[in-house]
Amino acid sequence: MVWFRRDLRTSDHPAILAAAERSPRALGLFVLDDRLLKPSGQPRIDFLHRCLHALTDELGGRLMVVHGDPVQTVPRIAREIGAGSVHISADYAPYGRRRDEAVEEALGDVELVRSGSPYAVAPGRVLKGDGTPFKVFTPFRNAWLDHGWRGPADTDASTVDWMKPERTDEIPAVKENLPDALKLWEKFRDERLPDYDKTRNRPDLDATSRMSAFLRWGVLHPRTLLRECDGTYRNELAWREFYADVLWHKPETARQNLDRKFDRMEHDDDLELFEAWKQGRTGYPIVDAGMRQLLEEGFMHNRVRMIVASFLVKDLHLPWWWGARHFMEHLIDGDLASNQHNWQWVAGSGTDAAPFFRVFNPMTQAKKFDPDGAYVRRYAPDSPDITPIVDHAVERLVALDRYQAIKS
Repeated sequence: MVWFRRDLRTSDHPAILAAAERSPRALGLFVLDDRLLKPSGQPRIDFLHRCLHALTDELGGRLMVVHGDPVQTVPRIAREIGAGSVHISADYAPYGRRRDEAVEEALGDVELVRSGSPYAVAPGRVLKGDGTPFKVFTPFRNAWLDHGWRGPADTDASTVDWMKPERTDEIPAVKENLPDALKLWEKFRDERLPDYDKTRNRPDLDATSRMSAFLRWGVLHPRTLLRECDGTYRNELAWREFYADVLWHKPETARQNLDRKFDRMEHDDDLELFEAWKQGRTGYPIVDAGMRQLLEEGFMHNRVRMIVASFLVKDLHLPWWWGARHFMEHLIDGDLASNQHNWQWVAGSGTDAAPFFRVFNPMTQAKKFDPDGAYVRRYAPDSPDITPIVDHAVERLVALDRYQAIKS
C-alpha cells in the first residue's frame, strides 16, 4: 500500500519505487485527517481537493480516499487488502512524526517503510562539524550544498499496477482543475527566472514562480527545481530546507519563541485591531492589499508577507503566533516550518531573525516595491481613503521601548 500525504504525484516518487520492489501491485490511499483539515480555511482545502483529483486521474481513477484517523484507518485497510508493507514519504513535522509512530505501532507485523521526503535533503542530515545543528542560515546553506541530494526516482503512474479500491469516499467537486505544475515551472524558468533576483520583491509584477503550493503538497519535488536553477532562487529553496531542519531539531518552536527572552515581550490583545488587520482595513494600503490578496487567493507575495507581519507585531503589538495561525488557515502553500519561522524572523525571536529594531515602514515599502501603486489598485483600491488605525511613527517607538525592556 502507498499512503500519500505531502507527495501527491507519481513521478520522482521514492515511496512508489520502494513499493514496486516489494510487489507489482499496490493500493494508493489518501486519508482526510481532521487534525489537519480543521485548522484549514476553504481555499487551502479546495487546493488539496484539486491535487487529489489530479492524482486520481494519474492513477486511472484508482486512488482510495477515506475520511478518518490515520492511526485506525491505515492499519484497518492494510489488513483488509492483506498488505505486507505500507510505503510513505517520511514526514518531519511534529504532528506527522507522532502520527507515523502511532500508525507504525498499530500496524503490528505490517512494515511501515519510509522512503524519501518532501525535501531535497531530509531534516537532521546536515550538521556542523561537531554534530550539532546549524543555527544560522548561510553556513547551513553552504553545508547543504556540499551535502548535495539524490537524483530523481525513476517512477510514473505505471511503476506499479494500482489496485481498484472496493470503496472510496468522494472527493468534493472543484471549480477548476489543477494546472500542470511542471509546465508552469518551465514557463517561469524560461521567461522570468533570469531576472528573478532583480524582480522577486515586486508584488506589482508577475515575477515569482508560484511553486510554493505545489511544493507544499508534493505535486513537484524540490529536486525538479534545483536541477534547473541556481543563485537567488536556489537560496529560497534552501531557506525552506533550513526551516524544516530547525523545526526537526526544535519542534516546540512551532508554538514558542526560539529565543526565549522574547517570552517576556509585552503584547497587546486588541481584537478589533486584529480583525482590521485580517480583513485588510488598516488604512495602510500595501498592508490592506496583502491581507485581501490572502483572503481572495489563498496566497500573498513574499515581500508583502514580511510587511504585514511587521505591521501586526510592531505597529499593532500583537503576538506573532496570532498572525501565523491566520496565515496557516488561509495560505494554500501554508507549511508549518516555513510559516512559523518566517514569522519569528520578522518578530525577532527566531533563528537568523531580523533585528527587532528593523521595523518595516509600510509607506516606504510601498514606494519602493509598488512604485506605481498597481498592486494596491488591484487588491485594495479603497484603502487610501481609510483612516489609518494607528500612527506608524508612534507605534514604532512603542515597539522599540518594549524591546529595550527585554534586552537585559
